[in-house]
Amino acid sequence: MRLTGKTALITGAASGFGAEMARTFVREGAKVAVVDINKAGAEAVASEIGDAAIAVACDVASGEDVAAAVKATADAFGHVDIAINNAGWSHPNQPLLDTDFAALTKVYEINVFSIFHMTHAIVPHWRERGGGVMINIGSTAGIRPRPGLSWYNSSKGAVNLLTRSLAVDLAPDKIRVNCIAPVIGATGLLETFMGVPDTPENRARFIATIPMGRMSEPADIANAALYLASDEANFITGVVLEVDGGRTV
Repeated sequence: MRLTGKTALITGAASGFGAEMARTFVREGAKVAVVDINKAGAEAVASEIGDAAIAVACDVASGEDVAAAVKATADAFGHVDIAINNAGWSHPNQPLLDTDFAALTKVYEINVFSIFHMTHAIVPHWRERGGGVMINIGSTAGIRPRPGLSWYNSSKGAVNLLTRSLAVDLAPDKIRVNCIAPVIGATGLLETFMGVPDTPENRARFIATIPMGRMSEPADIANAALYLASDEANFITGVVLEVDGGRTV
C-alpha cells in the first residue's frame, strides 16, 4: 500500500472528487479526515469508509474553521502528512456582467482564500515535522478557459499559479506543493459549469471538446492525487497536472 502510516486532510470530501480521494487514500493505507461544510455528508462518507476516517465540519472560507480542522486531524491521528484543498465553488455560466461582486467574492473565498487559510494553519506543523504535502485542485478552466465563466476561470488560474509559487517558497522546508487540473466532470457543480440543464445532448456538446471523448471521473482525480501524495513523487513539486483527456492540448 502506497500511503501506509500517512494521514490526510481532504476538504470538500463529502462528495465527488473529495469523497473518492478519501476512499482511495484509506484503501492505500492512510488515515483520512473527511472535511466539508456539509457535516452530515462528511459523516456519511467517513462512516462508509470505517475506522480509518473521521468527519470534520469546516467552512474553508473561515480561517478559524480551517485551523480547527487541522487541529482536529492532528489530535485524532497524531499528525497530518497530506492536505488536499479540494473544496470549490463557481458562479453560474452566464454573461460576463451578470456575475455580481458578492458572487465573485464567494468564489475567491472558497477557491483561493481557503489555500491561504490552509497554508497558515498547516505549514508550522509541517516545519516542526520536517515536511509535508499539499495538493490543490485547480482546473483546466485556469489553463484553457471556457466562455461564461471568466470570474471562476480567474480563480482557478490563481490556484494553478499559487501552487507553483508556494512550491518554490516551501521547498527548503521539504514541503511539496502540487496541483491537479481536472477537466469538467459529473460533480455537483456540473450544471453550474455548463450553464444549461444536464441532458445527454448538453453533455455531448461538452464532451466533444475533450479529445479522449469523456468527462473526468472521480477515480481519475483520486488516482492522480494518490501518486502526488505518495513517496513515489518525492521529487515532484510545483506541478500542475492536467487530468483532462487532452482538453488543454
